Amino acid sequence: MKLSDEWFTAIAESEVGNATIFVSGRCDIDEFIKSGKFRERAEVTWKYDADAKGMPGEDVAQLMEEVMAVLKRAMEKNKLAILTGVYTGAGERNMVFYTRNIPAFGTTLNEALAPFDLLPLTIYTEKDPDWSEYAEMCQLRSDDVDDMVDDEEL
Repeated sequence: MKLSDEWFTAIAESEVGNATIFVSGRCDIDEFIKSGKFRERAEVTWKYDADAKGMPGEDVAQLMEEVMAVLKRAMEKNKLAILTGVYTGAGERNMVFYTRNIPAFGTTLNEALAPFDLLPLTIYTEKDPDWSEYAEMCQLRSDDVDDMVDDEEL
């Protein structure tokens, strides 16, 4: 199984306050879904002080990108976990991984983040063998395409 680094971008609204959420979703991962090996979802959430548009300040955004790159590299090195989606807005960034093993995910996360000062992260895990969160995120991509087609028809 070869992991691509192709992504799509979509826009969503938060459930509270109608803030804009920028969504980045991974493309071309059907082989990983069909393999049945990545049955658990791990969500790493980083709450931050948001600007008027719900986005992080420049320094925090830069640190978030660095942390995300470190986590992605550590998790995907041996295909322990795959970063499938990133949601940013309304005062938080949520990085969604699908993993083969939650305890190993936690150990790898701690090792990868050891060089950083303590970060305001929370971790949530759930069994998701059908990749329902990923499917829901991909629906945002379809909605954006439909909106673009509708706009072009006007």
